[in-house]
Amino acid sequence: MQFSFVYIMTNKYRTTFYIGVTNDLSRRSREHASGEGSKFAKKYNLTDLVYFEKFSDINQAIAREKQLKNWHHEWKVNLIRKMNPKLETLDY
Repeated sequence: MQFSFVYIMTNKYRTTFYIGVTNDLSRRSREHASGEGSKFAKKYNLTDLVYFEKFSDINQAIAREKQLKNWHHEWKVNLIRKMNPKLETLDY
């Protein structure tokens, strides 16, 4: 079964977030870390994976990505802290 992931990348100061969807979280995380992610992520040095959700349906993942992109910054921080209280960089 192919899974999809919604993920959040951030910078070392945890001030800016990038939300994306991928079917290979490990590869995508490495791409961001090496500056090969999106132009936005590269511009703001968003290299640290701090949050992800796993989906069996790509359409659900895309809907969740759109939802999270409309959230306020504080809501995103609170969501991340539920899974990752110290906002540490995650390995996947």
